[in-house]
Amino acid sequence: MSDDIWQGRYDSLFIGGEWVAPSSSEKITVISPFTEQPIAQVPAGTVADIDRAVAAARKAFDEGPWPRMTLAERIDVLRALSAELAANEETMARLVTAEMGSPIAHSVPIQATRPRLILDEMISLAQEYPFDEVREAASGRARVLRRARGVLGAVVPWNAPHLVTLMKLAPALLTGCTAVVKASPETPLDQYLFAELAQRAGLPAGVLNIVAADREPSEHLITHPGVDMISFTGSTPVGKRIASLCGGLVRRATLELGGKSAAIVLDDVDVPSIAETLVHMAFRNNGEVCTAKTRFIVPRRLSGEITEAVVETVRRLPVGDPFDPATYFGPLVTSTHRDRVEGMIRGAVAQGATAAIGGGRPAALPTGWFVEPTIFTGVTSSMTIAQDEVFGPVGLVLEYDTVEEALAIANDSRYGLSGSVFGGDAARAADVAARMETGMVEVNGCPAGLAAPFGGVKESGIGYELGLEGFDEFVEVKSIGIPRDLVL
Repeated sequence: MSDDIWQGRYDSLFIGGEWVAPSSSEKITVISPFTEQPIAQVPAGTVADIDRAVAAARKAFDEGPWPRMTLAERIDVLRALSAELAANEETMARLVTAEMGSPIAHSVPIQATRPRLILDEMISLAQEYPFDEVREAASGRARVLRRARGVLGAVVPWNAPHLVTLMKLAPALLTGCTAVVKASPETPLDQYLFAELAQRAGLPAGVLNIVAADREPSEHLITHPGVDMISFTGSTPVGKRIASLCGGLVRRATLELGGKSAAIVLDDVDVPSIAETLVHMAFRNNGEVCTAKTRFIVPRRLSGEITEAVVETVRRLPVGDPFDPATYFGPLVTSTHRDRVEGMIRGAVAQGATAAIGGGRPAALPTGWFVEPTIFTGVTSSMTIAQDEVFGPVGLVLEYDTVEEALAIANDSRYGLSGSVFGGDAARAADVAARMETGMVEVNGCPAGLAAPFGGVKESGIGYELGLEGFDEFVEVKSIGIPRDLVL
């Protein structure tokens, strides 16, 4: 274990509010993507461990205090958790950087601070959410109750493990649900710190349970009879498998899946002012972001100028040690993933795309799972790389002649997660944004923020996280007809 990152209870599992021995001696070895050396080992969760975790969550929901507390009481505990998260942000950031290569300059604000901000925002929104409302009806009144759905099985990804955990748990815990978090085997370390902080904050036993595991135990969690719903973030093929399993059980599932998001650049844009934002939208977190806007859809007459501006911006951004605050591009999460990204780069060249920058491995970095930041020109929508998610530092330039053609290119995708539009006339850009077939769009780089719902259309997912809408996924709705003369 590297001594410069937090050393937790890596020999145990967090189940029922305690650190318990695993049922097997099998281990998951966490490898540094920068040094290619082991940094920790954690227990490989088994089917038996999932059974124990679900039993603890089930007991906490069916018999424990959490769903029976008032909202105000749950908020008090989660505010204590927020304080613990705030006090440990640097430690959390360093853990995520160590396990998956996210540059520390990204890890601090996004992998560590933003999860706490999400929790704080959802605490605020919970006080507006209609858990109990009365509506007028023809023969009296209707009382509409929204109560916790039950035990959540949360399956989180490796690219933003702590962030996505809070996107799921913040609304779930506020409604009164209990949870089993299935951590990714690539990035389990942050979950150990999170469990310790939840314990310190006073989260009742069994409300949070965490097991790192691979496919078989994961599928066991998804189909477990003690689980009431699944929330998954990850690839579309795996999401389809989960949807099939849950469909057969008539079990609620929310799925946040892949993306191939587009950035439409209109012809009245000031090119120098947008180059840095275009690059950041495509390449932050080494391009390992589901919402990355990697398709730059640009006016043909401005294509050369935009390509040059973006290439020069990328050229200035340092590639290297993810713990160096100056580094913009770190290594990819695993050697297998690096090989996959390189295969897609080779495929793009074979189909006729031209690398304006990058396309290989950084010569100065023989160790670490690095890929050069790459921008392709000469790309058409029919190319594989324009349709399939790369999940790495690869951007594409596609040209258009009319706005209608730009929209057709942007919408020519089986995905519909995110997008952006840049234009000198913001009202015109907003009009174009409204016509993109995505769940989220940014106009001139302006994000919707944490109070707005997060989710996609098409094969990018089912359901929403964040915002008031984020609570809907975690509640059951009951309608009660009440005579008008009954005093509530």
